[in-house]
Formats: sequence, C-alpha cells, structure tokens
Amino acid sequence: MEIGAKIRAIRNRKKITIAQMSEGTGLSKGFISNIENNNTSPSINTLNTIAAFLKVPLAYLLLEKQQHMRVVRKEDRRSSSYNNLKIEHLASKGGLRTMIVEFPPGASIGDPHAHEGEESHLVLEGKILAEQGEDSFIVEKGDSFSWNASVPHFVKNIGEEKAVVYISIYSDTELMDIL
Repeated sequence: MEIGAKIRAIRNRKKITIAQMSEGTGLSKGFISNIENNNTSPSINTLNTIAAFLKVPLAYLLLEKQQHMRVVRKEDRRSSSYNNLKIEHLASKGGLRTMIVEFPPGASIGDPHAHEGEESHLVLEGKILAEQGEDSFIVEKGDSFSWNASVPHFVKNIGEEKAVVYISIYSDTELMDIL
C-alpha cells in the first residue's frame, strides 16, 4: 500500500506544510516525513489522527489504487448490441453494472430469461412492457421497476417510438455479459 504517498499528495493538494501538519496532529516532522516516504507503517490510531487533520475519511487512506473512483468518459464508453438493442455500458464496479439500453419499436430482450442478481430499471424514453412471472406492467418515461433477476423476466418496447432504459444490475458474483 502506498499510504504515505497518498498522504503527501493530499497534504500538498491542500497546501499544508509538514510543519503545519506536525503542529495540527502532534506528530513529529520526522515521523510524518517517514510516513510519507513509506519508511514506517503508522498505526490505525495515527492514520486516524492524520485523516482527521486532512479532513478525509480514514477508509480513503486505506484504499488501494484500483479501488478508487473510476471515471468513464462518454467518448470512452463501450457499446454493444444484442437482439437489435443498442447497449451503452456506463460503468461497472465489483458486482454492479450500469447501462443504457435503446429499444427500437417492437424490440425486446428476446425470450424471458433469468440470471443471478437484482435489477433496477428507469425508463428514460418510450413505453415498455415489463413482465416477470405472473406480473405484467406497462411503464413509461419516468417510471421505474426492479426485480430479482433469478425469476424469468421479459422487457419489450410496445410504443411507436424508440424506448431508452437505464438498467442497473447487481450480483454477488461477477456476471458474464447479460446484454
């Protein structure tokens, strides 16, 4: 872990000197320097003191680089298609995936299907038929629905215009591409 480098970066970004940090935390300048150079491993209590002084959550100091926030720029998003649907993959983190799916008039996800996880949908445009088991609803712009994805489900654009749906899928295990 590069905790020291992270502490130094935060301190420098906030334009705080080692002397100011020493005065504010009660830690010696040499000790702070050793922490920032990764020459010593501070205790959780010491890290908590530093985090409080820097006004950052302790957990942030403990995150590995790959655990930090990821930004995917619009022009860098991955797109795919499935069953005449246009899919724009927005972001994924662990078992959570988000996407925008564009359904041309009459298009559907295909036959009802099931998979592990939970799904939430927000209709951004159009008119959708959402079915799961014996439940069947027509949902329109601004409406949302969610379900346990292990029960077979089906989504179809029943309007005369394209439908656009924001979909969030969560699973405890990493999912292969569903769409």
